[in-house]
Amino acid sequence: MASFYPNLLLLLFLFLLVSPSLSQTSFRPRALVLPVTKDAATGQYVTTVNQRTPLVPVKLTVDVGGRFMWVDCDSGYVSSSYRAPRCRSAQCSLAKADACGDCFSGPRPGCNNNTCSLFPGNTVTQTSTSGEVTEDVISVSSTDGSNPGRAVSVPRFLFTCAPTFLLRGLASGVTGMAGLGRTRIALPSQFASAFSFRRKFAICLTSSGNSTRGVLFFGDGPYRFLPSIDAASSLTFTPLIVNPVSNAGVTSPGEASDEYFIGVKSIQVNGRTVPVNATLLAIGRDGKGGTKISTTEAYTKLESSIHEAVVSAFVSVAESMNITRVGSVAPFGACFSSKNIGSTRVGPAVPLVDLVLQSPDVYWRIFGANSMVQVSDDVSCLGFVDGGRNATTSIVIGGHQLEDNLLQFDLASSRLGFTSSLLFRQTTCDMKETY
Repeated sequence: MASFYPNLLLLLFLFLLVSPSLSQTSFRPRALVLPVTKDAATGQYVTTVNQRTPLVPVKLTVDVGGRFMWVDCDSGYVSSSYRAPRCRSAQCSLAKADACGDCFSGPRPGCNNNTCSLFPGNTVTQTSTSGEVTEDVISVSSTDGSNPGRAVSVPRFLFTCAPTFLLRGLASGVTGMAGLGRTRIALPSQFASAFSFRRKFAICLTSSGNSTRGVLFFGDGPYRFLPSIDAASSLTFTPLIVNPVSNAGVTSPGEASDEYFIGVKSIQVNGRTVPVNATLLAIGRDGKGGTKISTTEAYTKLESSIHEAVVSAFVSVAESMNITRVGSVAPFGACFSSKNIGSTRVGPAVPLVDLVLQSPDVYWRIFGANSMVQVSDDVSCLGFVDGGRNATTSIVIGGHQLEDNLLQFDLASSRLGFTSSLLFRQTTCDMKETY
């Protein structure tokens, strides 16, 4: 018996030394990071997380206003750590999932009895359905703001299962969507809760195809881009506004939107205010109007009267700069000969478009790299599209206008930080050399 206790202590020490699950619990990351690529075929922004037991890579289309992560559970979902919380459990309450039911073809992932459900939505095709609320392991990389660090796991990450048909219209290989919206079970809130950092995330989308990578940060900065530029140091801030009416596919009466709205007060082209109906820029009691940010719209959509006014102002200034207008190319309303357009550090030398925010000296400047779209060797078009006369949201800032701009969403303080084009600081969102 004299040698039993020393040997036991030695075995315990060795177990603690080599056990990844126990050693991981002592590490608290200050921030997390996910790579984001632009799918060349669809223009969608795609990230990859590691999920399940054993871990497998899961590709997801990024939806900045999405309410939660959803994944196709019908096609080959295999995991020993999958768990469907019981109806009226704490997890269902956190998810605000009041609908309960049974599944008579189960049990299997996505189909179990006495469980709660939500309504996952494909915001690319505007399709929604019912899906089981569930939880499983998710693993992502930590970061110091410059480089990826060790992987960390959330063992019971809440998400929603969805049937395979909901994937229609998403990029090839994608099996769900990563929702980054305001809810308590969206990725930013769950990561912040799991690792005790602020409910804050930043996104920087690359303008190129699959050969380059943008990035998603969860947690506070620094957010460093090559060559060691901390883009967080040049953020301008504006309040995030809550739309009191949700526009999600399936909602409850009185439910507020989980998307991110900002207060655009006016639009300027080369410093001149564009005449638009100011009431369209505000959010009405019915939830219509206002300005939101979207990663599932390829280009910024403007309500028809706003679109007409912006195009008219832009064309007028462009022609004064001897830029020749040519025939329109769908879906764009104004196109120009590339032969007459010069080049600058921030893209084509065209009129500047400013979204003026809470005061005249706070504005989101859209340079040529984000305002123009090269549709052929000889033709460039103004990258704003007509959103219709009865548009639910008057301005939807789309992916092309977000590229190579760092956006920081601070949910705790309800404010957005933005940089405008990082090209102005001689860097981009491309993180391929570090992440």
